Amino acid sequence: MNRSILLAAALAVAVVACGKKEEPVPAKPAAAPAAPAPTAAEAAKEAVDKSKEAAAAAGTAASAAVGEAKESAAAAVEKAKEATAEKMKEGAAALEKK
Repeated sequence: MNRSILLAAALAVAVVACGKKEEPVPAKPAAAPAAPAPTAAEAAKEAVDKSKEAAAAAGTAASAAVGEAKESAAAAVEKAKEATAEKMKEGAAALEKK
């Protein structure tokens, strides 16, 4: 019995030792990164630049709106003056008839 256990163990060691050894697959070289990610400071600078551009555009639009409002107000004042002058003439004419 001892011999059969010894023979089985020796046979197992021989099979394991003589087994096929696989070579490890060499790792592929790492690809170069496409572009470095912007740093937080660069991203913040870009955000500030975009904010400045947006503020400038808003200021230009606001200036244009103010100009249009002034023109509209001036036109309304002129129409009010004309209407008032006409009503005064009508009132004067009505008084002369009496």
